[in-house]
Amino acid sequence: MSRISPYGTWSSPITAAEVAAAGGGPQWLDVVGDEVWWAEARPGEQGRVALVRAVPGGTEDVLPAPWNVRNRLHEYGGRPWAVADGVVVFTHWADQRVYAVSETGVVPLTPAPAEPQSVRYGDLRAGPPGEVFVVRERSVGPRPTDVERELVAIALGDGSERVLAASHHFLTVPKLSPDGRHAAWFGWDHPAMPWDGTELCVAEVAGDGSFGPHRVLAGGTGVSVCQVEWETPETLLALLDPDGWWNLHRAGLDGSLTNLAPVERELGGPLWKAGSRWFVPLGGGRHAVLVSGRLAVLDEADGSVTPVAGELTAWSSTGLAAFRGGVAGVAGGPVREAAVVHVSLEGGVIDLTPQPDLPSAFLPVPEERVFTTAAGETVPVVLYRPANPDFEAPEGELPPLVVHVHGGPTGQYLPMLDLELAYFSSRGIAVAAVNYGGSTGFGRAYRERLREQWGVVDVADCVAVAEALVAAGLADGERLAIRGGSAGGFTAAASLTTTKTYRAGTVMYPVLDLAGWTGSEGDTHDFESRYLDGLVGPLPETRQRYVERSPLANAATLAGPVLFQQGLEDRICPPEQADRFVAGLAGRGIPYAYQRFPGEQHGFRQAATIVAALEAELSFYGQVLGFETPGVARLELSR
Repeated sequence: MSRISPYGTWSSPITAAEVAAAGGGPQWLDVVGDEVWWAEARPGEQGRVALVRAVPGGTEDVLPAPWNVRNRLHEYGGRPWAVADGVVVFTHWADQRVYAVSETGVVPLTPAPAEPQSVRYGDLRAGPPGEVFVVRERSVGPRPTDVERELVAIALGDGSERVLAASHHFLTVPKLSPDGRHAAWFGWDHPAMPWDGTELCVAEVAGDGSFGPHRVLAGGTGVSVCQVEWETPETLLALLDPDGWWNLHRAGLDGSLTNLAPVERELGGPLWKAGSRWFVPLGGGRHAVLVSGRLAVLDEADGSVTPVAGELTAWSSTGLAAFRGGVAGVAGGPVREAAVVHVSLEGGVIDLTPQPDLPSAFLPVPEERVFTTAAGETVPVVLYRPANPDFEAPEGELPPLVVHVHGGPTGQYLPMLDLELAYFSSRGIAVAAVNYGGSTGFGRAYRERLREQWGVVDVADCVAVAEALVAAGLADGERLAIRGGSAGGFTAAASLTTTKTYRAGTVMYPVLDLAGWTGSEGDTHDFESRYLDGLVGPLPETRQRYVERSPLANAATLAGPVLFQQGLEDRICPPEQADRFVAGLAGRGIPYAYQRFPGEQHGFRQAATIVAALEAELSFYGQVLGFETPGVARLELSR
């Protein structure tokens, strides 16, 4: 029989340690021979990323500790491993060098740079016999934006490097045509981000393996290419969005371009990590595609895009490959954690990694909803209501609500099992994950609602959702909070400093000073150093916007208590901005806490950090929203 207890006070078997154990998970999947291999993040090993393969009855590590298969290409990382001529090659996080697995063990292919991590490699792919192709990134000056990139071939024998091309400031690894006579890649330049505009390049390959001058085959200003694969020696398959939606196209070397299935749906996504895949050819004019996180089969014969394995609602673009007449990939669903799966074209699902035994009765069912703002804009939301069979709230009580803001802001929250959010919902706290204007998955027009409106549209959309849930009787209007990390941390902080909607918020590894997060005036990394040209406006013409929308500039109007959480090795959103904001809170009488985590970068990867951050967040909500949090150490708040 259920016990009567206020929302937020419910005990739950979903512990912070369980959330930490589930963190990371599989990524960067591919097929090697007749085996499925992938990289696997392990919070319990200080966030190490292992290289793993599926074997009968389970999995097997390809590389033992301390090898950490990860890189810093564009800071967010690119595909970190490949098999070339039967040789396993990978990037190692500690020094960013490329290594190979030989008969005598692991040996370095690339030299140690003069300055630690001043040369980085990523987006690895097998090249012609005896070589692996990579994107090489080199620091060439004192600023984080002083970076040069080139497409490079590394010899598997002696590690010698030869430059292939350097068409753009940002590049993806080249792919050889089936006959080896052409290479294709895509690139882009500041101030564009890859979802703004990229160019698909093709170059002839000479007999000595060198590339000739490249020509642009597709893409350009206002058109984004996010993946390309060779189909024949004369044609490529590419995801691009000339009509406002990432659709699959056939591009010919003769300049022809054909949309294989014109649909107002996204079959691609934002290229945060080089080497991501949203489609894989299956043969016979059929292609597996990811449609806003869901698997489908595109059939050229009739232009249809048919969903497959509907119970899997959240496929990762870092894991998709043709396998045994179907596809292998990394996917989860409303009641399934992300795992490695094999799916037939008829939709049958085989787990290649075991599903954990989770307390299903305590897991919320994600509800996909759409709300409308006062301006008439629709905002998709994934809602997680409180779920716990052991408890029910007193009659008439409404649950506290946490608005969850995804990062990016060019990201998307999918309807999936998320143990981090279930940690809260199973204790009686409702969570609403908002796909605010600027999110991907809904077409270019929706994505560009945020153009020059960051800090306005995202804040307003989140407020509209919170108020709509209160009006619908699904949340307590006096107990609203907001949380977010990275760009979501900016929106959370901007919401707390420009509106009075929320009582409190959790701000993780955020952007807080907009001008201080630009390449011209700040200290951010190269990949996003011109991002704010599109999100806020070009400098110096729109400088006043940068001031008006910066949470640091508006700290005096902070609406309520705030919890900051920050990794001290974060090079994307360095801790200096959070340090400054928190320093200004001392003595103002507003409760706050600041957790600084050594050894963590952008996002938390170590189990101890994840546990400490999550338990502190629950204690924080309990204290500021007015409920007890049994079983969790009390977070000390300053004023």
